[in-house]
Amino acid sequence: MGKSKTNIGLKEAISIGIGGMVGGGIFAVLGLAVSLAKGGTPVAFLLAGLLALITSYSYVNLSKAYPDRGGTVKFINQGFGKSVFSGAMNNLLWVSYIIMLSLYASAFGSHAPNLFTLTTSKILDFHIYASAIIALATAINYYSITVVGKIESYAVIIKLIILLGFIGIGIYGLFRNPNMTQLAISEWETPVKLFAGGMVIFVAYEGFELIANAAPDIVNPVKNIPKAYYYSVIFVIILYIIIAFVTVGSLPFKQIADAQDYALAEAAKPMLGKIGFSIITIAALISTFSAINASLYGGSRVNYEIAEDDELPHHFLSKLWNQPIGLLITSISTLILVNVLKLESISTAGSVGFLLIFGVVNYVGFKLSKAINGNKIIPFLGFILCMVALVILISQQFNSNLIGVIIAITIIAVCFIMEYLYKKTEKRLSQKIH
Repeated sequence: MGKSKTNIGLKEAISIGIGGMVGGGIFAVLGLAVSLAKGGTPVAFLLAGLLALITSYSYVNLSKAYPDRGGTVKFINQGFGKSVFSGAMNNLLWVSYIIMLSLYASAFGSHAPNLFTLTTSKILDFHIYASAIIALATAINYYSITVVGKIESYAVIIKLIILLGFIGIGIYGLFRNPNMTQLAISEWETPVKLFAGGMVIFVAYEGFELIANAAPDIVNPVKNIPKAYYYSVIFVIILYIIIAFVTVGSLPFKQIADAQDYALAEAAKPMLGKIGFSIITIAALISTFSAINASLYGGSRVNYEIAEDDELPHHFLSKLWNQPIGLLITSISTLILVNVLKLESISTAGSVGFLLIFGVVNYVGFKLSKAINGNKIIPFLGFILCMVALVILISQQFNSNLIGVIIAITIIAVCFIMEYLYKKTEKRLSQKIH
């Protein structure tokens, strides 16, 4: 992969971060967040955001010290060498991309039937739409990477304008809304549940790590890399908190729960009626589509980088129709997941994957703090918090969503077993050769 001539300015770098976070995440998990945290939903988003912000400190220093298109993959290898552990973590990153893709496709499938019904069954419509959008995005990725970038840059602007409009009108409408009382502290869930709620929706923040892949192309990296990470994460934290605030203040909890998969569109109804519902639905379709597009590209690249680093068989380096074979495998795996799993299970599995990966990246930031001229305490705090979050998330979901927990743990175990077997076979082969 040769050095590309594109230079990424600060504005583009920030929009990569914001675009990665405000992808399909908020549209997919907002209803889920409210059902878990109730009136404390803004606090749940704040907690998840603070964890993302602490983690971005490690990403800043690692991106400056080791700018590489492999991003997270390269950081983990830098900290642990090319071992079974780093290989398993990198494979988990790839699988987590697939889980994110199914989350976005699930959001698309939930929103689309609200505008255009295809059959008499909403469930059937969901499966048709979710599958069709993955197929379309795969085709676009095969057709041209430039198109993927163009879609992404327009989509970021459109979805931000619509979300900021929703916030503006929403805040204006709140003063007359009787549901405002739901935001009272008496309506909050217990602190542990608030934290757990924040962790289930942690996937809504994971997109900032895409800045790492762009690090080699960022102009004036010493100044712009930290700004790109911090500005985009802080902006999204504020955006999510206000969206959560408006949603909880606009609709009774029962209505949010009933509209779980499209809660944000439902929240636009009290202010703007059917038109508001349709506008937010369109924003959700554009957002999730652009997120699927970008994540398919990112996921196939991650897969390619892992194979390049000898942590997956070299078959993954082969190309099909000019793109890494990983693109097709990523796409087919997403199709299977979105048609088999429920939203909460997908979200839990994704959050578990990313909390573990971010915990490991924080640990690398701590371990290499001297080499990367970083502070030791912040990454260590990030590592501890990610691990605590992981334990709370798993124990909380263990009672309410056992399937999600089992899937998450199985995925992690499979990543380790596969990597161990692959490394063992490789060793045997190299011993035969010598």
